[in-house]
Amino acid sequence: MTRAWWWHRQGLDGTLDGADPAAVLATAGWARSVGGANPYLTLFSRAGTTRAVADAAVAGLEICELPAARGCTYVVPAADFALALQVGRHAAEAEAATAHRLGVPRQEIDDLCDAVLGALDGGPLDPAGLKARLGPAVRNLGEAGRKKGLTTTLPVALGLLQGAGEIRRIPANGRLDQQRFAYARWTPPRTRLTDDEARAELARRYFGWTGGASLAELRWFTAFSARDAKAAVAGLDLTEIGGGRLALRPDAEALAGYEPPAAPAYALLAGIDALVLLRRDVPSLLTGADPSRPVPGHRAGKNLADLPDLPGHAIVDRGRLIGLWEYDVETERIVWWVFDAGAAADPGLRSAVERTETFVRDQLGDARAMSLDSPKSRRPRIAALRAATQEDFT
Repeated sequence: MTRAWWWHRQGLDGTLDGADPAAVLATAGWARSVGGANPYLTLFSRAGTTRAVADAAVAGLEICELPAARGCTYVVPAADFALALQVGRHAAEAEAATAHRLGVPRQEIDDLCDAVLGALDGGPLDPAGLKARLGPAVRNLGEAGRKKGLTTTLPVALGLLQGAGEIRRIPANGRLDQQRFAYARWTPPRTRLTDDEARAELARRYFGWTGGASLAELRWFTAFSARDAKAAVAGLDLTEIGGGRLALRPDAEALAGYEPPAAPAYALLAGIDALVLLRRDVPSLLTGADPSRPVPGHRAGKNLADLPDLPGHAIVDRGRLIGLWEYDVETERIVWWVFDAGAAADPGLRSAVERTETFVRDQLGDARAMSLDSPKSRRPRIAALRAATQEDFT
C-alpha cells in the first residue's frame, strides 16, 4: 500500500491531470534536469502537458531551471525560486575552491563575476559570446584544469552568479532537454529566511512531495549534515509510518485510510523521476521476486535491488516498478520490458506505451536520460531490453 500512496502523492493517479506546470512541480517536487527528457516526462506523465505548454511556462518564468538542493539543477516553480537558490547557493563555492587550488585567486574570480554582470547588461549572451566580450578576463586553466573539469574560469563565475541569483540560464531554443544556454541578468525574489529556516522549509516540502521518507533519504536529497537534518525536521510534526520512514501528520493520517486502486494504472517515467530520485531507493519500489531480477545487459550482472539508481527509464504500476523502457530513435519506437506476462499482455500498458511513444516522437524527438545519452550510446541498452523481453515472454 505504501508504494501506491507514494504514487498518489506524486500525482501519478490522475489527480494532476490538466494542471499547469508550476502546480505539478509544487505537488510532485522539483524535476531534476541534466539535459535529458525528465522535466518534460514529469509534466506529461502527471498532467498530460505538451512540450509547447512546458516551454511557454519556461519563457514566462512560471518555472525555471535553477541550482537547488545539493547545488544540483532542478526545474522549479516560481513560488520556490527563492528557496531553491538559498538552499543551493553554497555548492558553487566548491568550484571556486577548485580554481583556487589551480592557482586562481578569489579576487580574480570576483572580478570576473563583475565583468560578466557588466557584459550581460547589454542583454543575454551564450558562453561563446561572453568569452568574446570578456577577452583576457577569462583564464584558460590548461591541462591541470581539464583534469579537474574546469577548462576556464568562466564556469566558476557563472556558477557563483547563478547561485547568488544574479543571473539565470535561458535554454537554447527554449527547450529543457539540452544543455545549451544563454545567460541573462535577473532579480529573483528572496525568502527572508535564515539558512536554518530555509532548510526546515525544504524539509517540509520534501516530506510533502514524497508522502513519507527516512531522515537518511532526506539527507541524500538535500546534502544536509546530520545536525542540520535533525534541526530541520524538529518543528515539522512528523510521525512514524513504518520502515524507518516519517511523514507529516496529515499525510500519515491520510495514509492510514488510503485504499489503492484495484485496477492497474501504468505510467512511463524518466529514470530520474521524482518518484524514484527523491528517495533513491530502488528496492522500495519492488515486490516479490522483483529485487532478484537481473538487470538486462548489466556488465557486472547486477540485480535490480543492487542498484541505487535505475539503469534506464521506468515503467510503474500504482507505485511499483514493473519494467524499463528506452526510446529507439532509428525506429521511432519505445522498446520496453516488464517483469510479468500479465502486465505485458495488458492493453492498458500497451496504450500507455503508445501514448508516451507518440509524445516523445512528435514533440521531443528523443527521450535522453541526460545530456551525454545519445542514440548510439543507447543501442546496447535497447538490445538488452529486446533480448530480455524475448527471453521472458516467448
